[in-house]
Amino acid sequence: MRTCVACFNCSSMQPSTLYKIKRSVMMDIIYPLFTLVMFTITVGFCLGASRLFSVKKRHVDRRYYRLMSGYEAPEYVQKLSRNFTNLLELPILFYVLAVLTVALNINSSLINALAWGFVSLRLVHSCIHIFYNNPKHRFYSYLFSAIILLVMWLELIIIISDKT
Repeated sequence: MRTCVACFNCSSMQPSTLYKIKRSVMMDIIYPLFTLVMFTITVGFCLGASRLFSVKKRHVDRRYYRLMSGYEAPEYVQKLSRNFTNLLELPILFYVLAVLTVALNINSSLINALAWGFVSLRLVHSCIHIFYNNPKHRFYSYLFSAIILLVMWLELIIIISDKT
């Protein structure tokens, strides 16, 4: 059974110190989670601004945004829109994992480290998608982030099965 992931002997510590260590490791998942949420919100605001800009500069007829049809949005709007959609697809599984980790009081430095790797690759994926959109580079960042997410889920399942 995994109870503590600190790299030193917990038996020689005061109970309050041990609780703080366990608590901080468990809550570390919040930081990559918050980073990805804030990045997603930022891309969402940029998308909204780009839509307003496209209408103001007459790059697209404003009627396009009523039903998202009948006209074609400029490429810069389409890239942001598709990227925003991407940030609401695979990361949902990350959000669920993070919430489960906190709710179940799971302490895993492996999951925490992988969470930062996942978030970093999602940021890389977005930068590639928005700025130079090389499909091969974008695919590799997506693939590696998906593999990391899979490993995180496997680790979570192993931890849960060890607890039962």
